Amino acid sequence: MQSVPQTLATPFHLTRDEVWTGFKQLVPLSFFIIIFGAAFSLTASQKGLDSSSILLMSAAVFAGASQFGALDLWGAQVPLIPLILTVTAINARHLLMGASLYPWMKSLPVKQRYSMLAVMNDVNWALSMRAFSQGQSGLGLVLGGGIAMWLFWVAGNGLGLVFGQLIDQPQEFGLDMVMGCFLMAMAFSAKVNTRLALIWTGAAAASWIAYTYLPNNSHVIVGAAVGGFLGLLRIKKS
Repeated sequence: MQSVPQTLATPFHLTRDEVWTGFKQLVPLSFFIIIFGAAFSLTASQKGLDSSSILLMSAAVFAGASQFGALDLWGAQVPLIPLILTVTAINARHLLMGASLYPWMKSLPVKQRYSMLAVMNDVNWALSMRAFSQGQSGLGLVLGGGIAMWLFWVAGNGLGLVFGQLIDQPQEFGLDMVMGCFLMAMAFSAKVNTRLALIWTGAAAASWIAYTYLPNNSHVIVGAAVGGFLGLLRIKKS
Protein backbone atom coordinates (compact mmCIF):
# COMPACT_ATOMS: atom_id res chain seq x y z
CA MET A 1 0.00 0.00 0.00
CA GLN A 2 1.38 3.38 -0.98
CA SER A 3 1.28 6.19 1.53
CA VAL A 4 -0.56 9.42 0.78
CA PRO A 5 1.90 12.28 0.12
CA GLN A 6 2.29 14.57 3.10
CA THR A 7 1.80 17.58 0.79
CA LEU A 8 -1.89 16.73 0.52
CA ALA A 9 -2.35 17.88 4.11
CA THR A 10 -0.10 20.93 3.93
CA PRO A 11 -2.12 24.14 4.62
CA PHE A 12 -0.59 26.56 2.12
CA HIS A 13 -1.60 30.22 2.14
CA LEU A 14 -1.47 32.57 -0.83
CA THR A 15 0.65 35.70 -0.41
CA ARG A 16 1.43 38.66 -2.68
CA ASP A 17 5.10 37.71 -2.82
CA GLU A 18 4.20 34.21 -3.94
CA VAL A 19 1.87 35.55 -6.64
CA TRP A 20 4.59 37.91 -7.89
CA THR A 21 7.12 35.06 -7.95
CA GLY A 22 4.71 32.89 -9.92
CA PHE A 23 4.12 35.75 -12.33
CA LYS A 24 7.85 36.19 -12.99
CA GLN A 25 8.36 32.44 -13.43
CA LEU A 26 5.76 32.21 -16.18
CA VAL A 27 6.69 35.36 -18.10
CA PRO A 28 9.36 33.61 -20.28
CA LEU A 29 6.89 30.90 -21.31
CA SER A 30 4.15 33.46 -21.80
CA PHE A 31 5.99 34.98 -24.76
CA PHE A 32 4.95 31.92 -26.78
CA ILE A 33 1.31 32.68 -25.96
CA ILE A 34 1.58 35.83 -28.08
CA ILE A 35 1.88 33.67 -31.20
CA PHE A 36 -1.28 31.73 -30.38
CA GLY A 37 -3.16 34.89 -29.48
CA ALA A 38 -2.16 36.53 -32.75
CA ALA A 39 -3.14 33.44 -34.74
CA PHE A 40 -6.54 33.36 -33.04
CA SER A 41 -7.35 37.01 -33.63
CA LEU A 42 -6.35 36.71 -37.29
CA THR A 43 -8.51 33.62 -37.77
CA ALA A 44 -11.41 35.21 -35.93
CA SER A 45 -11.23 38.36 -38.05
CA GLN A 46 -11.28 36.21 -41.19
CA LYS A 47 -14.46 34.60 -39.83
CA GLY A 48 -16.11 38.02 -39.66
CA LEU A 49 -15.70 38.94 -35.97
CA ASP A 50 -14.88 42.58 -35.25
CA SER A 51 -11.87 43.61 -33.19
CA SER A 52 -13.77 44.49 -30.03
CA SER A 53 -15.59 41.14 -30.01
CA ILE A 54 -12.32 39.25 -30.48
CA LEU A 55 -10.58 41.06 -27.63
CA LEU A 56 -13.60 40.75 -25.33
CA MET A 57 -13.90 37.01 -26.03
CA SER A 58 -10.22 36.35 -25.31
CA ALA A 59 -10.19 38.49 -22.16
CA ALA A 60 -13.36 36.90 -20.73
CA VAL A 61 -12.94 33.29 -21.88
CA PHE A 62 -9.14 32.78 -21.88
CA ALA A 63 -9.32 29.30 -23.40
CA GLY A 64 -7.40 29.15 -26.65
CA ALA A 65 -8.22 25.58 -27.64
CA SER A 66 -11.98 25.96 -27.16
CA GLN A 67 -11.95 29.38 -28.81
CA PHE A 68 -10.34 27.88 -31.91
CA GLY A 69 -12.90 25.07 -31.74
CA ALA A 70 -15.71 27.61 -31.64
CA LEU A 71 -14.32 29.33 -34.73
CA ASP A 72 -14.60 26.06 -36.68
CA LEU A 73 -18.37 26.28 -36.22
CA TRP A 74 -18.66 30.03 -36.69
CA GLY A 75 -20.57 31.41 -39.64
CA ALA A 76 -23.64 33.32 -40.71
CA GLN A 77 -25.74 30.87 -38.68
CA VAL A 78 -24.04 29.44 -35.60
CA PRO A 79 -25.20 25.91 -34.57
CA LEU A 80 -25.67 26.57 -30.85
CA ILE A 81 -25.97 22.99 -29.53
CA PRO A 82 -22.91 21.63 -31.42
CA LEU A 83 -21.00 24.74 -30.34
CA ILE A 84 -21.82 24.15 -26.67
CA LEU A 85 -20.94 20.45 -26.90
CA THR A 86 -17.66 21.17 -28.67
CA VAL A 87 -16.51 23.76 -26.15
CA THR A 88 -17.62 21.53 -23.25
CA ALA A 89 -15.67 18.57 -24.61
CA ILE A 90 -12.51 20.59 -25.14
CA ASN A 91 -12.66 22.14 -21.66
CA ALA A 92 -13.71 18.94 -19.87
CA ARG A 93 -10.15 18.44 -18.67
CA HIS A 94 -10.56 21.47 -16.39
CA LEU A 95 -12.94 19.44 -14.22
CA LEU A 96 -10.11 17.06 -13.36
CA MET A 97 -7.51 19.83 -13.15
CA GLY A 98 -9.61 21.80 -10.68
CA ALA A 99 -10.38 18.70 -8.63
CA SER A 100 -6.68 17.80 -8.43
CA LEU A 101 -5.91 21.26 -6.93
CA TYR A 102 -8.68 21.07 -4.34
CA PRO A 103 -6.58 19.59 -1.48
CA TRP A 104 -4.34 22.67 -1.53
CA MET A 105 -7.02 25.26 -2.34
CA LYS A 106 -9.77 24.18 0.05
CA SER A 107 -8.49 26.32 2.94
CA LEU A 108 -8.29 29.49 0.82
CA PRO A 109 -10.99 32.19 0.81
CA VAL A 110 -13.62 31.71 -1.89
CA LYS A 111 -12.51 34.86 -3.72
CA GLN A 112 -8.92 33.60 -4.03
CA ARG A 113 -10.04 30.13 -5.08
CA TYR A 114 -12.18 31.29 -7.98
CA SER A 115 -9.68 33.93 -9.04
CA MET A 116 -7.12 31.14 -9.44
CA LEU A 117 -9.50 28.91 -11.35
CA ALA A 118 -10.37 31.77 -13.71
CA VAL A 119 -6.77 31.93 -14.97
CA MET A 120 -5.87 28.25 -14.60
CA ASN A 121 -4.55 26.63 -17.76
CA ASP A 122 -2.55 23.56 -18.74
CA VAL A 123 0.85 25.17 -18.17
CA ASN A 124 0.47 26.78 -14.75
CA TRP A 125 -1.52 23.76 -13.56
CA ALA A 126 1.29 21.38 -14.58
CA LEU A 127 3.93 23.54 -12.89
CA SER A 128 1.88 23.91 -9.72
CA MET A 129 1.27 20.17 -9.45
CA ARG A 130 4.98 19.58 -9.85
CA ALA A 131 5.66 22.05 -7.02
CA PHE A 132 3.05 20.42 -4.78
CA SER A 133 4.54 16.97 -5.41
CA GLN A 134 7.85 18.32 -4.10
CA GLY A 135 6.28 19.68 -0.93
CA GLN A 136 6.29 23.29 -2.15
CA SER A 137 3.39 25.69 -2.62
CA GLY A 138 2.24 26.03 -6.20
CA LEU A 139 -0.57 28.50 -5.48
CA GLY A 140 1.45 31.47 -6.72
CA LEU A 141 2.15 29.66 -9.98
CA VAL A 142 -1.57 29.15 -10.54
CA LEU A 143 -2.62 32.76 -9.87
CA GLY A 144 0.49 34.77 -10.70
CA GLY A 145 1.48 32.57 -13.61
CA GLY A 146 -2.08 32.55 -14.88
CA ILE A 147 -2.24 36.34 -14.81
CA ALA A 148 1.01 36.52 -16.80
CA MET A 149 -0.30 34.14 -19.45
CA TRP A 150 -3.65 35.95 -19.61
CA LEU A 151 -1.92 39.28 -20.21
CA PHE A 152 0.25 37.88 -22.98
CA TRP A 153 -2.72 36.07 -24.54
CA VAL A 154 -4.75 39.29 -24.76
CA ALA A 155 -1.67 41.21 -25.97
CA GLY A 156 -1.14 38.58 -28.66
CA ASN A 157 -4.71 39.06 -29.80
CA GLY A 158 -4.11 42.77 -30.16
CA LEU A 159 -0.86 42.29 -32.06
CA GLY A 160 -2.52 39.76 -34.33
CA LEU A 161 -5.16 42.27 -35.35
CA VAL A 162 -2.39 44.63 -36.45
CA PHE A 163 0.40 42.36 -37.70
CA GLY A 164 -1.43 39.06 -38.12
CA GLN A 165 -0.53 38.66 -41.77
CA LEU A 166 3.09 38.02 -40.73
CA ILE A 167 2.27 34.90 -38.67
CA ASP A 168 -0.91 33.55 -40.24
CA GLN A 169 0.62 30.05 -40.50
CA PRO A 170 2.37 29.39 -37.14
CA GLN A 171 2.30 25.62 -37.75
CA GLU A 172 4.86 26.07 -40.55
CA PHE A 173 7.40 27.01 -37.87
CA GLY A 174 6.30 24.36 -35.39
CA LEU A 175 5.01 27.03 -33.01
CA ASP A 176 1.72 25.21 -32.56
CA MET A 177 3.61 22.38 -30.84
CA VAL A 178 5.41 24.47 -28.21
CA MET A 179 2.86 24.04 -25.43
CA GLY A 180 2.31 20.35 -26.20
CA CYS A 181 6.05 19.66 -25.96
CA PHE A 182 6.26 21.66 -22.74
CA LEU A 183 3.48 19.64 -21.10
CA MET A 184 5.11 16.37 -22.17
CA ALA A 185 8.38 17.54 -20.62
CA MET A 186 6.54 18.33 -17.37
CA ALA A 187 4.90 14.90 -17.36
CA PHE A 188 8.08 12.93 -18.00
CA SER A 189 10.10 14.96 -15.49
CA ALA A 190 7.93 13.61 -12.68
CA LYS A 191 8.63 10.31 -10.96
CA VAL A 192 6.94 7.58 -13.00
CA ASN A 193 6.07 4.13 -11.73
CA THR A 194 4.46 1.17 -13.50
CA ARG A 195 0.91 2.02 -12.42
CA LEU A 196 1.21 5.63 -13.55
CA ALA A 197 2.66 4.53 -16.88
CA LEU A 198 -0.32 2.18 -17.37
CA ILE A 199 -2.74 5.06 -16.64
CA TRP A 200 -1.00 7.26 -19.22
CA THR A 201 -0.98 4.46 -21.77
CA GLY A 202 -4.66 3.68 -21.26
CA ALA A 203 -5.69 7.33 -21.51
CA ALA A 204 -3.55 7.87 -24.61
CA ALA A 205 -4.92 4.76 -26.33
CA ALA A 206 -8.52 5.71 -25.55
CA SER A 207 -7.90 9.25 -26.78
CA TRP A 208 -6.36 8.02 -30.02
CA ILE A 209 -9.28 5.64 -30.70
CA ALA A 210 -11.79 8.43 -30.01
CA TYR A 211 -9.82 10.82 -32.24
CA THR A 212 -9.91 8.26 -35.06
CA TYR A 213 -13.49 7.01 -34.86
CA LEU A 214 -15.58 9.49 -32.84
CA PRO A 215 -16.73 13.08 -33.56
CA ASN A 216 -14.29 15.99 -33.38
CA ASN A 217 -12.93 16.92 -29.94
CA SER A 218 -14.50 13.88 -28.24
CA HIS A 219 -11.00 12.45 -27.72
CA VAL A 220 -10.40 15.07 -25.01
CA ILE A 221 -13.20 13.93 -22.74
CA VAL A 222 -12.75 10.22 -23.56
CA GLY A 223 -9.04 10.28 -22.74
CA ALA A 224 -9.67 12.23 -19.52
CA ALA A 225 -12.49 9.87 -18.47
CA VAL A 226 -10.45 6.72 -19.07
CA GLY A 227 -7.40 8.18 -17.33
CA GLY A 228 -9.52 9.27 -14.37
CA PHE A 229 -11.17 5.85 -14.12
CA LEU A 230 -7.82 4.05 -14.18
CA GLY A 231 -6.49 6.48 -11.58
CA LEU A 232 -9.51 5.75 -9.36
CA LEU A 233 -8.82 2.02 -9.61
CA ARG A 234 -5.21 2.70 -8.61
CA ILE A 235 -6.33 4.63 -5.51
CA LYS A 236 -8.75 1.87 -4.50
CA LYS A 237 -6.03 -0.77 -4.84
CA SER A 238 -3.67 1.37 -2.78
